[in-house]
Amino acid sequence: MSPSSQFSTLHKDIAWGILARVPKRLYPILACLSKNLLSLVRSPNIHEIRSSLGKDSVYICFMHKNDDGVEVPRWFTLRRTENDQFVSADDLVFPDQEEEPSIIACGPEIFFISGSFVPSSTVWIFDTRTNEFRRGPSMNVRRSFKSVGLVGSKIYVVGGYRNDKIHQAEAFDVKTQTWAPAPAPSPVQERLAFATANVSLDRKVCALLSVGDITICYDPRDGSCEVFDLPKDEWWGTGVCVIDNVLYVYYASLGLMWYDTGRKLWRVVNGLDNMKKVRSVAMAEYYGKMAFLWEDSAFVGCAMKEVWCRMIGLVRSEGGGIVGDAEPAQLMGSVPSGYRLQHCLSVSE
Repeated sequence: MSPSSQFSTLHKDIAWGILARVPKRLYPILACLSKNLLSLVRSPNIHEIRSSLGKDSVYICFMHKNDDGVEVPRWFTLRRTENDQFVSADDLVFPDQEEEPSIIACGPEIFFISGSFVPSSTVWIFDTRTNEFRRGPSMNVRRSFKSVGLVGSKIYVVGGYRNDKIHQAEAFDVKTQTWAPAPAPSPVQERLAFATANVSLDRKVCALLSVGDITICYDPRDGSCEVFDLPKDEWWGTGVCVIDNVLYVYYASLGLMWYDTGRKLWRVVNGLDNMKKVRSVAMAEYYGKMAFLWEDSAFVGCAMKEVWCRMIGLVRSEGGGIVGDAEPAQLMGSVPSGYRLQHCLSVSE
């Protein structure tokens, strides 16, 4: 009897209790085994159990200038306690002095991939369970500017300039902790090196560009690249996330939108008309819902600004659209007015 068949004989409460303790990054694989497992891992019940176990969190990074005028990061976490709390993550101090490394989460670990303004091959890994950094295996080549994405258990790094030459792609296998070449982007996409935000969608690495308002999706299976337009409106690098393989982007005047890959068009998330239009937002998945954070400068000239959060449930409607159900806003805390949102990551065991 196959594992999926064995699960179908279990009471759902028992099955959810078991699956809630399985690493979340394995859910897409389980969902492919049978319709029963697909239904179990997509059920809100499993997120409730994971919530009680404290399995998931959201890491938020603000950039601010220190006394020397140099921009440095300050990290916070949103964690499930009796009430969601917004707490400082003082242990998360990137060992290198390089500005703005590419950052991506895989399971309970956060990868800091150097190489932005200065070419580098250095990789650091932060384990959220132990609050410790370790040096990861270096990339095969030094890169400056690049796109990154997680597909399965591999982190892909695409593009990256050095001496005006574009490097090809390579992949880091999280299981074996090794780097290997990946198919070159075809046709060559120089713009992959200048992504405003990176996400993974349909098992592809997608770079969203604010300059030109386009998205370029790199397929690591053969290197092919697909391009589609973004709505021509103001958006932020942290106002982008993927939940259940659906790409969401928040726009200043249009609100929360999602990309319908079947129809190849952008659509508004329904049911959120009463949400105030805000700016400087951050979004990430949190126990099956979207954690939607934003800044609010309550008083002009005030030295501090408030950080608020709404949890938004997202459900497919019968007509093929997506309906959002926003919970009441919660005040997470305050940060100095000079802080600006830079990263927002979902981290899960």
